[in-house]
Amino acid sequence: MSKKDGEAKPQQPDRVAQLTKAAETLQAVAKPLIGAVTAAVPVVIGAATKAYAFYSVLPKDVISVLVGFIFCFFGGVYPTLFAAIQAAEHGGRKKAVEALKDISQEATIIIEASKKDDEVDADKDGVKDVKELDGKALLMRKAKLVFLKMNPERVDKALGAMYSVWLSVVAALTIQFARTISLALTISDFLNRPVDRYIAPTVNVAIPDEYDKWTPVIMRWITKSIAMAIAWYIQTIISAVSSALSGGLIMSRGLMKICRKKGFNMFGLIPDSDEETVIDEIMSYLLAAAGFYFQFKIGFTVPFPLNLILFPFQFVEYYIRWAITGVTG
Repeated sequence: MSKKDGEAKPQQPDRVAQLTKAAETLQAVAKPLIGAVTAAVPVVIGAATKAYAFYSVLPKDVISVLVGFIFCFFGGVYPTLFAAIQAAEHGGRKKAVEALKDISQEATIIIEASKKDDEVDADKDGVKDVKELDGKALLMRKAKLVFLKMNPERVDKALGAMYSVWLSVVAALTIQFARTISLALTISDFLNRPVDRYIAPTVNVAIPDEYDKWTPVIMRWITKSIAMAIAWYIQTIISAVSSALSGGLIMSRGLMKICRKKGFNMFGLIPDSDEETVIDEIMSYLLAAAGFYFQFKIGFTVPFPLNLILFPFQFVEYYIRWAITGVTG
């Protein structure tokens, strides 16, 4: 028996113990986790459905004003998210929307079945069956319910469609933000040298020897995070300026179209065509200045308490940044 084989055996009980502990932890959180998901998912799906229905009935001019407002006043807050939405328009947005509808419908079916299952009292003892189960049994019961109620072909097709759209979006954003990605990687490489030379040895002295192998990995994560923060802050300023200009123009022209339809010509200042005036451009510059100033004052972040409501958007924004930077890093 080789030395390697001899050293592997003592580690097996530790791994078994770790897996057992992980399983026990999962069983302990199973009930509250299932309850939270069952309560939260219908609310999210319902809110998204209502928001999309409200968006669908809005006049095109009003939608233009809203889109322009968002780009003008929040374009620098979510630059990659907005760029991803624009890229998805050419990469299969309708396909992704249909896939999300399919998945939400499947989730709704499963959740409704789970709610009915929670009310079952098969042994007629006055206590719901799910309340008599431990974490492991409850997980097995709910997993079986999911497998029985789910349409696997529909879910597989929807996930495949979403993944194909995501790949096209990542490819487009990687090209669009190539300079930002290059800057982040350059800064990261520049920081790695002094970190490896001065900081990593100090960290190795302060931690147990068996954790030394983690030092270079964690140091690279930290330097990459710092580099990304610097590079993306610069990109945020650039995106804020460009989106404020484009959003301001969209807003001004949308407002002028609404005024024409309502019969408000503002003492002759609003002509019948955008080509016959510079009022729309003057308005767009004023709106762009206001939009950029607003974003600068809030530090290109959403203020409290809106940051709590818009946390999912912030999460997606940072995830996209990591995804497109990691593709080339």
